[in-house]
Amino acid sequence: MDAKARNCLLQHKEALERDIKTSYLMDHMISDQVLSLSEEEKIRNQPTQKKRAAMLIRVLLEKDNNSYISFYNALLHEGYKDLAFLLQEGLPLSSYNGKDPVDGVTSYVKTVLCEGGVPQRPVVFVTRKKLVKSIQEKLYKLNDEPGWVTVYGMAGCGKSVLAAEAVRDHSLLKACFPGGVHWVSVGQQDKSGLLMKLQNLCTRLDQDGAFSQRLPLNLEEAKDRLRFLMLRKYPRSLLILDDIWDSWVLKAFDSHHQILLTSRDKSVTDTVMGPKYAVPVESGLRKEKGLEILALFVNMKKTDLPEQAHSIVKECKGSPLVVSLIGALLRDFPNRWGYYLRQLQNKQFKRIRKSSSYDYEALDEAMSISVERLSEDLQKYYKDLSILQKDVRVPTKVLCILWDMETEEVEDILQEFINKSLLFYDRNGKSFRYYLHDLQVDFLMEKNRNQLKELHRKVVTQFQRCCQAHSLPSDQEDSMYWYNFLAYHMASADMRQELCNLMFSLDWIKAKTELVGPAHLIHEFMQYRHLLDKKDWTICENFQEFLSLNGHLLGRQPFPNIVQLGLCEPETSEVYRQAKLRAKQEVDKGKLYLEWINKKTIKKLSQLVVRPHTDAVYHACFSEDGQRIASCGADKTLQVLKAETGERLLEVEAHEDEVLCCAFSKDDRFIATCSADRKVKIWNSRTGELVHTYDEHTEQVNCCHFTNMEHHLLLATGSSDYFLKLWDLNKQECRNTLFGHTNSVNHCQFSPDDKHLASCSADGTLKLWDVSSANELSSIDVRQHFLSGDGRQDDVDVAVKCCSWSSDGVRLMAAAANRLLLWNTDTGFKVADCRGHLSWVHCVAFSPDGSSFLTSSDDQTIRLWETRKVCKNSAIMLKQEVDVVFRDDEVMVLAIDNIRRLQLINGKTGHTDYLTEAQKSRISCCCLSPGLRYVALGEEDGSIKILELPNGREFRSRIGHEKAVRRVQFTPDGRTLISSSDDSTVQVWNWQSEEFVFLKAHQEPVKDFRLLQNSRLLTWSFDGTVKVWNILTGKVEKDFICHQGTVLSCDVSPNATKFSSTSADKTAKIWNFESTFPLHELRGHEGCVRCSVFSGDSALLATGDDNGEIRIWSVSSGVLLHSCLPLTVEEGEATYGGWVTDLRFSPDGRTLVSAGGYLKWWDVESGASLQTFYTNGTNLKTIHVSPGFRAYVTVDNLGILYILQALE
Repeated sequence: MDAKARNCLLQHKEALERDIKTSYLMDHMISDQVLSLSEEEKIRNQPTQKKRAAMLIRVLLEKDNNSYISFYNALLHEGYKDLAFLLQEGLPLSSYNGKDPVDGVTSYVKTVLCEGGVPQRPVVFVTRKKLVKSIQEKLYKLNDEPGWVTVYGMAGCGKSVLAAEAVRDHSLLKACFPGGVHWVSVGQQDKSGLLMKLQNLCTRLDQDGAFSQRLPLNLEEAKDRLRFLMLRKYPRSLLILDDIWDSWVLKAFDSHHQILLTSRDKSVTDTVMGPKYAVPVESGLRKEKGLEILALFVNMKKTDLPEQAHSIVKECKGSPLVVSLIGALLRDFPNRWGYYLRQLQNKQFKRIRKSSSYDYEALDEAMSISVERLSEDLQKYYKDLSILQKDVRVPTKVLCILWDMETEEVEDILQEFINKSLLFYDRNGKSFRYYLHDLQVDFLMEKNRNQLKELHRKVVTQFQRCCQAHSLPSDQEDSMYWYNFLAYHMASADMRQELCNLMFSLDWIKAKTELVGPAHLIHEFMQYRHLLDKKDWTICENFQEFLSLNGHLLGRQPFPNIVQLGLCEPETSEVYRQAKLRAKQEVDKGKLYLEWINKKTIKKLSQLVVRPHTDAVYHACFSEDGQRIASCGADKTLQVLKAETGERLLEVEAHEDEVLCCAFSKDDRFIATCSADRKVKIWNSRTGELVHTYDEHTEQVNCCHFTNMEHHLLLATGSSDYFLKLWDLNKQECRNTLFGHTNSVNHCQFSPDDKHLASCSADGTLKLWDVSSANELSSIDVRQHFLSGDGRQDDVDVAVKCCSWSSDGVRLMAAAANRLLLWNTDTGFKVADCRGHLSWVHCVAFSPDGSSFLTSSDDQTIRLWETRKVCKNSAIMLKQEVDVVFRDDEVMVLAIDNIRRLQLINGKTGHTDYLTEAQKSRISCCCLSPGLRYVALGEEDGSIKILELPNGREFRSRIGHEKAVRRVQFTPDGRTLISSSDDSTVQVWNWQSEEFVFLKAHQEPVKDFRLLQNSRLLTWSFDGTVKVWNILTGKVEKDFICHQGTVLSCDVSPNATKFSSTSADKTAKIWNFESTFPLHELRGHEGCVRCSVFSGDSALLATGDDNGEIRIWSVSSGVLLHSCLPLTVEEGEATYGGWVTDLRFSPDGRTLVSAGGYLKWWDVESGASLQTFYTNGTNLKTIHVSPGFRAYVTVDNLGILYILQALE
């Protein structure tokens, strides 16, 4: 070490020993490789701080010049600027230019920066190349001319580190600043403090005293001295001013040279002359950079960091200051991850105290200093921002309402905050949206804690003065803010009555759900319920249930009529009361609304229905804590939702093909997905980052499931390659392969104790495996459980898609078709059978506590069910083949249930007036006699029975057909019963005289028939023909070859002169009974034409197809008059809800009702939709309409009966 440096160190030894803390100084010196770890240990072992400092100086005195320089820079970096100044005169003057490979920085650069007092890199340093390059580009632009480059940003964003890093470049210094670089830490100064800074700088620049032996006495003299020194002694040099607060300070340095400065205030250079360039520094690091800093501090790999590390970076939005402060603290206290995260979350900034070189003692001090420098008026406006939430962009108009100002005035105020890095903005077209950094939000809320309620009240009061909550225009930018946060402001202001008035308003529900969907509203009902009086809890539950069970409808386009949905709620519900009131008002203006008369008999088993995907949902599962739901589907995504509300938490583009299954790990850290792309992937459940990929299966992977024990995490997968595989997450290869299935493995699940693995397959078996040995233990034929009472399989082919155990192992759930079946595993008895999905169910999964279970389906929905309600449900469901009689004000419905009984239901009350005993054979169709004295039924075995009402006595019976009977109908006089069958015949049976006639001419099964006048019968068949019969003689009088394929429907005109036919050939035809050639062939449908109907005056014909399109034709000319077209809707949305299966005109021919996926009423003239009634199920086959067009009856595919009455 030079004698000058040694003497300087000895001269100031006492001051150094008294003031310095060695810990962080040694970190810098170790990183500079001038201090060894053994020397550090030797110093740390000293008993007191003063003795540790003395030992450090003693070690230094034995070292070289580089050690002195490193110690000097460490003092600067750790905030000991006064002590560093004492050592400045002893700095060795090095001038070698050789390249030093360490850090890629040349020795020339190190020397220049050291002599200029530029701080060294932090002990933990990660590069921000893009920002450094931007600063360097601006410095190059100065082009040897006087000018200013400002690096600005909020407190703790890393401005100083970036400024120092920008000049740590050999080419830049050689080309632009060969005269050197001079760093001055300015900070907040008064005039005397600024004079001292200038005096120190002049002394540094004139160490040999060649220009003056006396210090400047005032600012003007100091400014002149500085200009003289920079021009004469250090031409083409760069002056770096760190932490500038005031523009007047810059004037003292405005001496026609090149200056790089850091500041929180973008406008600080407004008062000086010359070229100006600005570099904004974003407030936070990217997540990966933040984690990298923490990993370096605690000497760990990024992948080994605990979950709290991710949360810390997320909570502080990657603030370099906060990450570095906490990282340095964790280096000394490595077990305090949770503690420091809680301090951040609880806004305990004072506990995150100084632990490095930052100028402020604690985090809150760093933020408050900027606010305190605002004018008094601006401080008041800034305090108002305490009511803003994190990550929320606020349109200017919102603050205009809050402050009752013009847009321009508000923007001027906010620009002041932006200039000082107290606020941020982004541009949305021509307007601005403003936001605070998360730390600023926390700081303001903590600082103004006692005034928050009044601040929120002010927001609400100002809003109410200017706006109506339910009539906000959806096209205005600020409307979205109010829809999202008005309830939050009311709750925060404790304005309970106003909150009730808002949240319990159907107008508000409609307006908000139409814009943002139902999940946010459900969240608000749950979040703010505790603020309500107990008398309002029931109302709160009414609205929450309404939103939860209709979420799949309220989140779709076109938006449903919320009043009509409300009318389907129980009559005791506040939702129903408001809907009924609104409906009556609108009915008086000509609007159509429907009352669901028998809704009391329907049990609601679902708890929540959501539609997170744009296509079929193949799987859904609970997290272990029950708070989240993961789902996946045909849209190739993984979704994570809040279990209570359905709010989306995470969306991941997971695979290149359909994602078939997903599963949470026991500790909830991971989610596994598997796909038709044959890959299995493991994801971080919070961040969506990919952790592992496995690709050993040779066909699509259908299922995946984790073990239930945290200490030994295994994953099981099943594939269409017939194999199951077990994976250890700590290894890249498969641990075991299980083989035994003879078809695709659809599902697998570990037993609660992880000893066994259950798997179900398309081969119809459920197998149990021993996990440790990978051997098959047993095999069960599951299909036996899906047989009906007579040994036949249900209507559709059964494929068991999924099974799930309850946590206690007592219940086992299985899914097949659109049904769910629940067994008691101890007794083997089925305890429940429920339906709710509109299409195939792919997945069923119990919640961790067994109180609820999830299902997912092709209908794009996820349903959350209450296990208790499902177990109580008797699961009696109706078949869709019903007969309806409208008589005066009465509606009588005859229906078949799923246990082979007939029910006669009173349409006014919805109650069953009559119930038969279960029949031996399955009932396929039924009808009522005109006088309601008898009922007729047809059975699958071909028999026909007539029962007497009300005693249910079998009055007549006959095995009249060789195959299933598909339709029965009494003649108007009730003496004759006509039946059609799959055996291609029609039977005409005079059941009183026991005489019968068979009508045999069709070559294939008869689709349906229609009674005509004068003992004539119209039949149509799968053979493509329509025939007219004399039912007395049994002879064919007319034979029409209508279509090459099946005739799907026919209708007879009210004037009895014409009939229509429709077919899968996409055409409809109009026929005259007198001619075997069609009058008109109606072309234009793009789908199978499934139904047709004449208007009451026989002038119009309506046809409906499988694409949901309805066409209105002129019967006389065959010309297309109007179309009732399905609306263009979002991707993945069914256009009309499936096929149009039935149509009915109103008596005046002005209105049309159609059945299909749901019921829809149309204006015939315009083709506009008048009303939609959404049934719980879908695939409505027929709709029965009263003569006055005021009552409607149908049954959906879930077996739910709908008796609807138009509201008067």
